[in-house]
Amino acid sequence: MHCAPTSCRRPLSIFALVGGLLATSAFASPPLRGPAHHRTVAIENPCVALVARLPNLKRSLCDAAALRATPGRSVQGRTLYARDVTAPDARLRVLVVGAMHGDELSSASVALHWIQLAVQAPANAHWRFIPLLNPDGLLMRPARRTNANGVDLNRNFPTPNWARDAPIYWEQRTRKDPRRWPGPQPLSEPESRFLHEEMARFDPHLIVSIHAPYGVLDFDGPGAPPPKLGRLFLDQVGIFPGSLGHYGGVHQGMPVVTVELSNALRTPLDAEMRQMWLDLQGWMGERLRP
Repeated sequence: MHCAPTSCRRPLSIFALVGGLLATSAFASPPLRGPAHHRTVAIENPCVALVARLPNLKRSLCDAAALRATPGRSVQGRTLYARDVTAPDARLRVLVVGAMHGDELSSASVALHWIQLAVQAPANAHWRFIPLLNPDGLLMRPARRTNANGVDLNRNFPTPNWARDAPIYWEQRTRKDPRRWPGPQPLSEPESRFLHEEMARFDPHLIVSIHAPYGVLDFDGPGAPPPKLGRLFLDQVGIFPGSLGHYGGVHQGMPVVTVELSNALRTPLDAEMRQMWLDLQGWMGERLRP
């Protein structure tokens, strides 16, 4: 991997998902007393909170995902969770990220369903799943796109000329939409730093970032994109300052498939999620051909 000096720092061991829900939940953050980064949340089974919050997620499926706590924490101190699934003959490293935007609940659910499918058929790959990158935003009532600092994590990655381009884009193109604030500087947020460091350490051949609700498939980076995943067809929408696709795909040479589900609050049918998974595997197989 070719990376800028700041992108090759030694990462925090592995990576992340979340904790927390209601005040009575084992994953609820304590009352705000002092700086958020000094607070932590008890590490317990995250499925209590996730099953109560996410669509189409049964406790049995969540438990079977066997999520592991990582050193990563959100702004409010919630633990980030992850899961590795590795085929005996793994030839590709694939990083799957869900719920970078907290109000895209279906994206976390699909990532958890895909863990089950990966266990059943890992397809010559080492999969690393981070089903929920933005727990603070997802567990708010109502859920919100940004993290607890009000930053759009998908505009917080260190693309070239970020200091110039990201604020201009936010001010002029989004008219200072608070849902798309890129933050005060690149990698200002613990969640984006965690993913950034994980990218450097894991050095994936492919990143799959699950979003909603535009119902299309996007692609950034080298190589031929997948034509479709299930009912989602390729419709490349361009690049944005500070986005994961722009940073990882264009500037780090890690192809980024962005899955835009059709609904942020409902997952596709189980059969459709399976077909998306099979299409992804088929396309990955094509990339492995000499």
